[in-house]
Amino acid sequence: MDGVVKPKTKRSKRFLQNREAKLVENAKTAMILKGGNTSETVTHALKDVVSGSGTGGTKCYSRKNIMRPFEDPTSLEFFSKKSDCSLFLFGSHNKKRPNNLIFGRMFDSHVLDMFELGVDRFSSLKDIKSTKCAEGTKPMLLFAGELFHTDTEYTRLRSVLTDFFRGPTVSAVRLAGLEHVLHFTAQDGKIYMRSYRVKLKKSGCRTPRVELEEIGPAFDFVLRRTHLASDDLYKTAHRQPRGLKAKKKKNISHDTFGTKYGRLHMQKQNLDKLQTRKMKGLRKRKGGVKSGQTPPKKARTGL
Repeated sequence: MDGVVKPKTKRSKRFLQNREAKLVENAKTAMILKGGNTSETVTHALKDVVSGSGTGGTKCYSRKNIMRPFEDPTSLEFFSKKSDCSLFLFGSHNKKRPNNLIFGRMFDSHVLDMFELGVDRFSSLKDIKSTKCAEGTKPMLLFAGELFHTDTEYTRLRSVLTDFFRGPTVSAVRLAGLEHVLHFTAQDGKIYMRSYRVKLKKSGCRTPRVELEEIGPAFDFVLRRTHLASDDLYKTAHRQPRGLKAKKKKNISHDTFGTKYGRLHMQKQNLDKLQTRKMKGLRKRKGGVKSGQTPPKKARTGL
């Protein structure tokens, strides 16, 4: 009982209830941290990634934090539990690994996956002169390259980038809101990240002509180090609660075309109580004989 935190005020009670596990979790938030030594490239890269990320919210730490996530992730786990963030981006710079960015995600305040990407080339938002998308626009993510589908590390990296940039889950998006595209290409040992703005122009027909205009930022990444969760922990993180699982309905099936078929079980019908059309000719008499019918003859008995 020493480790159990009991709320003393209503405000602390609401705070702890918000931190409890839910059937439908809140939108994922990301924390942005800087290492003990950062370059100008890393500083501008962190700012541009924050402005272009589609996460539900970001928490930026302005102070420098001397930590090494791959050697000792306890500091990251402490900040994650304190800020209630499930995603993180850590920037650092040193002679051995210059212009270093680490993308990662948490599960239950513990590091799940981490990917160390070196910035080989970087073009900031200010370097590319063009009209930008509104901040907070939900981006469309495109991944090109066979490595994103065949290699295990690149597949996990695609999942982490999707969690980081996809934004909150929405029920519907209007056509004019689809104006931001993030394109990731894996080729020749590098990962190219480009950001585009969608332009809908007249085409002479109902469907508009789509053009892409680069707005930045643009990155050329080199994959350096990775930290992947074990298979058991990865399955636990993807486990779906029972409350969200769809209940199986009996006697219902679907064919290959999606047509729904159902089987009905009916009780035996009593035709004696069947209500027919009401007619005077079918009305019963007092003796139990319907009108229009001859009464049955009585059997003669000998005296």
